[in-house]
Amino acid sequence: MDMAAQTEDLDDVASPFEPVAVDRRYPPPRGIVDPDTSKGWIRRVMPIVLAHKFTFFGTLALALIANLLQVALPAVIRSGIDQALTDRTVSLNRYVWLVLAVGGLRALLTFVYRFGLYRTAFQIDSDLRNRLYEHLTRLSFGFYDRTQSGQVISRANSDIRSVQLFLTFAPLISMTVVMFVVAIVFMFTVHVPLTLVAIAPLPGVYWLGVKLRNELFPLSWIVQGRLADVATTVDENINGVRVVRSFAAEKAQIDQLARSATALRWATVRTVDTRAKNNPFIENLPRVGTLLVLIYGGWLVIDGQVTEGTLFAFTAYVTMLQAPFRMLGMFLMMGQRAKASAERIYEMLDEVPEIIDRPDAGDLTAAEGRIEFDDVTFRYGRNDADPAVLGGFNLVVEPGETVAIVGRTGSGKSTVARLLGRFYDVDDGAVRVDGHDVRDITQASLRGHLGLVTDEPFLFSVSLADNISYGRPDASREDVVAAATAAQAHDFISELPEGYDTVVGERGYTLSGGQRQRVAIARTLLGAPQMLVLDDATSAIDVHVEEKIHHALTEQLSGRTTIVIAHRLSTIALADRVVLLEEGRVAASGTHRELMDTEPRYAEVLAHLEDGDDA
Repeated sequence: MDMAAQTEDLDDVASPFEPVAVDRRYPPPRGIVDPDTSKGWIRRVMPIVLAHKFTFFGTLALALIANLLQVALPAVIRSGIDQALTDRTVSLNRYVWLVLAVGGLRALLTFVYRFGLYRTAFQIDSDLRNRLYEHLTRLSFGFYDRTQSGQVISRANSDIRSVQLFLTFAPLISMTVVMFVVAIVFMFTVHVPLTLVAIAPLPGVYWLGVKLRNELFPLSWIVQGRLADVATTVDENINGVRVVRSFAAEKAQIDQLARSATALRWATVRTVDTRAKNNPFIENLPRVGTLLVLIYGGWLVIDGQVTEGTLFAFTAYVTMLQAPFRMLGMFLMMGQRAKASAERIYEMLDEVPEIIDRPDAGDLTAAEGRIEFDDVTFRYGRNDADPAVLGGFNLVVEPGETVAIVGRTGSGKSTVARLLGRFYDVDDGAVRVDGHDVRDITQASLRGHLGLVTDEPFLFSVSLADNISYGRPDASREDVVAAATAAQAHDFISELPEGYDTVVGERGYTLSGGQRQRVAIARTLLGAPQMLVLDDATSAIDVHVEEKIHHALTEQLSGRTTIVIAHRLSTIALADRVVLLEEGRVAASGTHRELMDTEPRYAEVLAHLEDGDDA
């Protein structure tokens, strides 16, 4: 399925199994980035631009008229000087009113087209930003495993801003080019030699512009990359501030940021230095043309070959000819930075999601909850040489059964949960739910029947009620309270100043680890999934509270298929059956008592659990 088709699916098809899905309050992006990687960066972004073609080209038409009026002004003044002041054949008032009319109309058109152009540019910015975010939501976990969050944030912000600025100013600068061409044509019709004198310095300006462009592009790419490095360092230090301070590593992190900032400074200084060496020549060479026009044109006026009005018009036109070249340096810098930014954005947009719904994938409508892992092999790396986390893994969990998975660190326990939710695809074998390969089921319907609680729950910076009802935004407050009560979260929430309306801090860190886990359990229980995975979900909760949660879960788990990733002996008590995982495969299976009596490796793992080690 190509990118365009995926986009259409995302915009137009709403799955009934997406409980978080809501009606759009705002219109979706109106265009896509062309998926053809062989095209240039401007051609690839044109579908988004053309989605706003009426306002975009309408404002460009107004800009063209405004610039043509600007070109007409020196011609009008030339006639006024020659006819009203020199020959005195026409009243000067006529030309005064004509100049005021032309100038006023141009001012009005300039206001309208600039307003329209900026509005369109920000609409394009919004479309591109939303399109990128939509694509990021489709990318698989493998992409985020190998991509720094700062890189993603930088490309979704500063890189898109660079593209948007170029798309705003490039049309304006292109209008000055049109003005340049019209002025040149008019000048040639009036006096060819004087025109040639006026444009004599321009080839040198063109050569300098090409030289500047070639030097700026690699520097622009480096600048954007180092901006991303700074963003990554800041992001990691903010999110990991507790780790940084627990190791008293503030100075080391400041030094790391200083290194990134110094590298960014070097790249930006090189960029500014390159512009500083070239821009003065690019901007001032056209002014040599003004000097030559005044010298040669003045001699022509004295000699009677041209009029005073013509000399004024040529002087005004030479000033107009300078405008594109004065902006050429800025235009080239913006263009090269936009090109570098666009290519960095396209790197992410061209990333193909590894986990997608097959065209013929069906919905898992009424799940019974039978789970089967059939000779599963899986490795996180992309190469066959990478070690397999699971190899020949076989497990069947019957509907309504609760199975605890026990094993040492790295034995693949959490991987089992990730494969069941199809966050990754198996390398070999199959994961089945109710006899259906999960690859043949839509992701929304599969996850709509599956609840997953991890040992490191993520909470959003919204109210506790909104966090608990995240999977069911339409849930009543009574349902939210009932889920919180089952998860033993109601009491501590009620003691907070604003109760369920209390807004938690970044990642929920205003709560303790155990409180966050209880909120996460409540969030999952509210969704009432038929299949439930508890991945060390009570690791940060004290034993007394855990016992109450287990009592509530015993009722909640009735009739549900549950996999418990066990790191505590108390958690194993929830299970009907215990599975010992070793080196990526099932080493033994049975009740807790059976394994204690017959399996020494199980007893050894439990000994580590009792010592508090992570198994």
